[in-house]
Amino acid sequence: MSTIIRILDLAREYRMGDERIYALRGVTLDIRRNEYVAIMGPSGSGKSTMMNLLGCLDTPTAGEYWLNGEEVSRLSDDALARVRNREIGFVFQTFNLLPRATALQNVELPLVYAGVRARDRRDRAVAALERVGLGHRLEHRPNELSGGQRQRVAIARALVNQPSILLADEPTGNLDSVTSEEIMRVFADLHAAGQTVIMVTHESDIAAHAERAVVLRDGRVESDRLTRGAAA
Repeated sequence: MSTIIRILDLAREYRMGDERIYALRGVTLDIRRNEYVAIMGPSGSGKSTMMNLLGCLDTPTAGEYWLNGEEVSRLSDDALARVRNREIGFVFQTFNLLPRATALQNVELPLVYAGVRARDRRDRAVAALERVGLGHRLEHRPNELSGGQRQRVAIARALVNQPSILLADEPTGNLDSVTSEEIMRVFADLHAAGQTVIMVTHESDIAAHAERAVVLRDGRVESDRLTRGAAA
């Protein structure tokens, strides 16, 4: 299985007045294509910084980040934006859906930005919603959907550009335990179909659905192990 993400001695520090905050302290990690990886750690461990760097929302202070064979750690902001649109699908805890738009319109949005023509946009958005079991909710707005259904719309939106990696940031943080399990089944199905999934979570029971868990502490990798999800 080929490597889709390679990070080498990745570091990120921030300045707050005269103080330096070391969020990541030289992380080295490979993620293979079609892996399902959970990134865990307590508050302040560096997992949110790692998410921002993997998602090309931020750049490292030092080290290298290679995504799909391209070194993205040295790219300009405009070039990073193009990589995000082409390679990465984001799923957030808060869904980030447009309240007045239908499920179909919300999923079409990345394709509008990509310049895809209207007929193709609709076909691809419908297909993405069908993949997450919402083919019957195309015209419903977010306030007409349950929390789990809203997160499925967000997952469909993340998938519609056929990204190399799906990045999920605390995707069950706003959901009850039953709905969380429902969303985890969606991720499992996507992974089984070949999608690379990287999920940031602080919940060990959610991380157990992944096949590998990388635990960060104080900006370093504390452990990197297979989970029970790898044998499921």
